[in-house]
Parts: sequence; C-alpha cells; structure tokens
Amino acid sequence: MSAPVRTGGFPWPALLVLAGAIFSCTVSEFLPTGLLPDIARELNVSQAQVGLLVTIFAGTVVVSAAPLTALTRRYSRRALIVTVLLLFAASNLVAALAPDYTVLVVARVIAGLAHGVFWAVAGAYPVQLVTGAQLNKAIAVTNMGSTAAFVMGVPLGTALGQALGWRLAFASVAVTVAVLAVLVRLLLPPVEHRVPLRTGEIAIPVRRDPTLPAVVVVCVLTLLIMLGQHSFYTYIAPWLIEVPALDAAAVPTVLLLYGLAGAVGLLLAGTIGRRYPSGTFVGAIIVAGGAIVSLALTASWQWPVFVLALVWGATMGLLPTLLQTRLLRVASPRVRDVSSAFLTTSFNVGIGTGALAGAAVLEAGGAIAVPWPAAVLLALSAVVAFITDRRVMRGALR
Repeated sequence: MSAPVRTGGFPWPALLVLAGAIFSCTVSEFLPTGLLPDIARELNVSQAQVGLLVTIFAGTVVVSAAPLTALTRRYSRRALIVTVLLLFAASNLVAALAPDYTVLVVARVIAGLAHGVFWAVAGAYPVQLVTGAQLNKAIAVTNMGSTAAFVMGVPLGTALGQALGWRLAFASVAVTVAVLAVLVRLLLPPVEHRVPLRTGEIAIPVRRDPTLPAVVVVCVLTLLIMLGQHSFYTYIAPWLIEVPALDAAAVPTVLLLYGLAGAVGLLLAGTIGRRYPSGTFVGAIIVAGGAIVSLALTASWQWPVFVLALVWGATMGLLPTLLQTRLLRVASPRVRDVSSAFLTTSFNVGIGTGALAGAAVLEAGGAIAVPWPAAVLLALSAVVAFITDRRVMRGALR
C-alpha cells in the first residue's frame, strides 16, 4: 500500500472522483424525500411510512458504521470504497424492482450498511491527500458532491420519478453509482491509513485518546443539527403541497433552489469558513433556524417559500463541511477513521430520529406543525455551539 499522497500540487482528480462518489451516495440516501407521495401511492402505504425509510436507512448506519469500520480497518481504503459503492448500486436496483414496502425496506437496510462504511472511509480520505493548510479546501471540494446531489441529483430524480415513475429514478441512481465505482478504482490513489508507532511509543486504546472529548462535542452538535434539519426536510414535499398549497410540480423547483443555495454555502465554507470558523459556524446555525421559523410564519403565502429556501439551503450547505472540517482538525491521526465513523453515526442518528420525530408530528398535528420542532432544535444547537466552541477548537490542527 502506498504512503499518503501529499505532493506539492492540489489533488483535483482524486478529490473530484470522491465528490462524485459522495454525490451518488447522497442522492441514494435522500431520493425517497422528493418521491414520498408517489411511492406511498403506488405501494399503498402512508406518507409517514415512506418517510420512515429515511429512519430505517439511518438506523442501519447507526448500528453498523462503527463496528464495520473497526472490522475493515486493515483493508485498502480505495478497495473498500469501490466495494461499498457496488453495494449501493445493488441496493438501488433492489429498490427499483421492489414489489412491496417490505422489499423496499430491505433495500434501504442494504444501502445503510454500505453508507456507514463509505462515509467513515471517504470522510477521512482528504486528510490523507493534502496538508493541513489545504484541508478546508479539500473537504469543500469533496462536499461539492453532496451539494450537487441537492442541486441536481434529488431535484432531477424527483422530476424523473414524477414523470416516468419512481422506480426508474432508483434504477438511474444504481447505474450512476456503478459508474462512479469504476472511476474510483481508476482515479483515486491508494493511501496508507494506519499510523505506525514511533520508537518507544506505547499504543493506547481509542477510548483513552486525549482528543476524544472534542470529537464527542462535534458529534453531539452534528446530531442536534441533523435532528432539527431532517424533522422538517424529510417532509418538505407534503408541507409544500399542503401548507403553502404549491402544485406538486413545483416541489422539484423548490428543491433545486435549496440545492443551488447549498452550492453557494459550500463555497463560503471554503473561504469565510476557513478565515472565521467560529463565527461562520454559529451564525449558520442561527440563520438556518431563522429561515425555518420564517417559513412557518409566512406559510399562508407562496412567494416567501422560494426566497427562504435559498437562505435555508445556503446555511445548510455550510454546516456539513464545517462539521467535518472541525472533526478532522481536532481528532488525532490514529482515531480519524473511527472518529469519521462516529461522525457518520451522529449524522444518521440525527437524520433517522429527525425523520421519525417529523413523522410523529405530521401524524399528530399535520404538515403545518412540522417546522416548529426543527426551529427549536436548531436554536438549542446554536447555544451548545457557542458555549463549547473555544474549548473544542483549542489545539486543533492548523
């Protein structure tokens, strides 16, 4: 296995192919969100049940990410990414062919098993390819994949599913993921992810690593932010149709605006996020919460939806990159893979629990009630971020 690839130049091909892999996996994860009414109608289940597919996916990641990452630590990082991408492709093909809701659940479990390992490996890959000074930029490039998924992948998948059927949308994702697996094998350089002990150094267990408290704080913040975000975002399609009374055909447009704004947020993460990490981080959480409150308060009008989707999308485009950068900066080299698995677990606990909480609110209070828990949770996240920021970033990699 090769040593870490850290040349004087910036590794654009490797980072872009990672971004492509992240794109395909993110589309796979969130495709049910835009097609929620269509899937529910064909499979004769409630929209809340289809929303729970997000919870099932995330729950699988939560229970499997850390154990599977530990079991696969000895294996080539590149080979592991190729393997889980092929598993993603298979899961989407099963979803496309699913005769009923139960088989669709099985497909989401398969995808969840692949997802946990994928993010644990892909999330830590940039720090093996660049120097510390380039880390923000490298993570911003790879996270272009998730932003592109919200800009193009999910809206186009939603439009395709509405026009030609949700099964074709899943089949298209399966083909895309398979192509990306081939490109990863061809363009992503292998890296040595195991850190050898220095002379006289004694190995310590992960649980005693001195950087773990800071890692835990980042993971808790991730959980709170994603819990708030996905208690609302998972049910954005029924909210748009039932509350501001938008036509179903307008849903992909709102999702597209959200994703385009997320791309702007991603650019900001690589610029002002590097210069002013603390202010940008806390400020983004506050603005995201404010956008959701404004959506709830102006729900009787349609035009604010399009403007506020831009604000919401831009701030949420910032936050995942800032969270991942914080984690890789505070975690010691020996625990970066495990810490990335913890971060993935935190993301998915938040996503899954958020979808579950949103389903309960949707059933109990209707779509009009869905934004409010999200706003409260983001407000709590901002308070926790403000209180813990200085201690978390003390001693971080520069």
